[in-house]
Amino acid sequence: MEIIVGLLLGLLAGTGIGYVLRRSTAEKAVGSAEQRSKSLLEEAQRAAEQAKRLALIEAKDEAYKLRLEAESDLKERRSETEKKEDRLAQREESLDSRANSLDRKDQTIEDREQALVHRNTEVDQLEQRSRAELERVAGLTAQDAKQILIDQIQDEAKRDAMVLVRDVEAQAREEGDKRARKITAIAMQRVASELTTESTVQTVTLPNEDMKGRIIGREGRNIRAFEAATGTNLIIDDTPEAVVLSCFDPIRREQARLTLEKLILDGRIQPARIEDIHAKSIEAIEVQIREGGEWAVLETGISDMHPELVRVLGRLKYRTSYGQNVLKHVVEAAHIAGVIAAELGSDVQLARRCALLHDIGKAVTHEVEGSHAIIGAEIARRLKEKPEVCHAIEAHHNEVEQRTIEAVITQTADAISGARPGARRETLETYVKRLERLEAIASEFPGVEKVYAMQAGREVRVMVKPEDIDDLQAEVVARDIAKKIEEELQYPGQIRIMVIRELRASAYAK
Repeated sequence: MEIIVGLLLGLLAGTGIGYVLRRSTAEKAVGSAEQRSKSLLEEAQRAAEQAKRLALIEAKDEAYKLRLEAESDLKERRSETEKKEDRLAQREESLDSRANSLDRKDQTIEDREQALVHRNTEVDQLEQRSRAELERVAGLTAQDAKQILIDQIQDEAKRDAMVLVRDVEAQAREEGDKRARKITAIAMQRVASELTTESTVQTVTLPNEDMKGRIIGREGRNIRAFEAATGTNLIIDDTPEAVVLSCFDPIRREQARLTLEKLILDGRIQPARIEDIHAKSIEAIEVQIREGGEWAVLETGISDMHPELVRVLGRLKYRTSYGQNVLKHVVEAAHIAGVIAAELGSDVQLARRCALLHDIGKAVTHEVEGSHAIIGAEIARRLKEKPEVCHAIEAHHNEVEQRTIEAVITQTADAISGARPGARRETLETYVKRLERLEAIASEFPGVEKVYAMQAGREVRVMVKPEDIDDLQAEVVARDIAKKIEEELQYPGQIRIMVIRELRASAYAK
């Protein structure tokens, strides 16, 4: 127990001694730290003072340098300003001298203007005196002389314009002819058609000569009944085993032919039988008309056509123009128009439709008065055809001015189909009259000496008087003749007008 107490006392004593020792050590450390901080603070203050002095010195040096640079810049600017002032002074002196010079020139110009006015007055007086003298000598007034001068200038202008027009037309004609010949040749090569054999009369073959008497009947009652029922003329002459039907209406002529053939096959020819068979023939021909229209539509590849238009188109099967079957003509023209439209990049179907319908007016021209082109256009409008188609129909013979490319293509295709060899035939009388009219039109122009219609009316050669018509006027005469022929005549294809100016010079050696 005493040992434990002693140990505790010793432990307490050691703890107290350690506490005292640690406290004294800490107080010494604090004192030394305070001394070091004071010394560091003093050193920092001394360093700051020194840095402040150095910064002040550097700032003064920098300010001095800036002052020197500013003074140098100021001197340079003063120098430049002085130089500019010198140049401005020189310019002012130069401008003053120029102003003085301009003043002198203005005065000179004014003097010259006054002199010119005086001279113009003198010239006007001289011109009046000379004009009066010229009028006295020439016997012409100023207005007459002016008109003569104007006429001369107009003639010269016309000649110059004609030269320019001739050159431009020659170039355009050369290019256009090449392109047109190519397109026309392609269109014609791709269409092969038969020659024409159509006519306005129809011959019906009889099995024997006795049939003529049966057709005539007792006291001619059968033939009278036949002509009254069919509306045709039945010609019975000395031609062996044949009779001839004649009628201006091709449909009625065809109905009569079919009626007569059925009567001949049946053998019973009497008025009642004639009327019965004729009624059946009318129905049969109506079926053929519709079949003809449907054939034309299918042949040309055209759809969506009004049934009444198809029927009117089929009636063209029994219509001829200069011996050419009109239905075959419009189908041929439609094919040609399609080829031309394809070459030109136009609407092929529309061009075919226009060409197929362009002659539908001919189906009713014996019933309605007027041009077949205008009549056909009215029919097409009534049956709700496209405006482009109606315009092409009414413009294909120039009754109406052409406004669309389809109208031009339709007219071209119509001309190609009608002008090809073998397509049409004319009576000798009509042919001769057309040639005579061509020569008469060309002979009406002044300066024309002789006119010759050549190549079946496809070319007109005009001989002019060389002393009255020069080379340029010859071209004017050719154009005027062509224009008048276009206005007064209707013809298929085109007619070439050739004006020939021949100058012959002769001399005699003695």
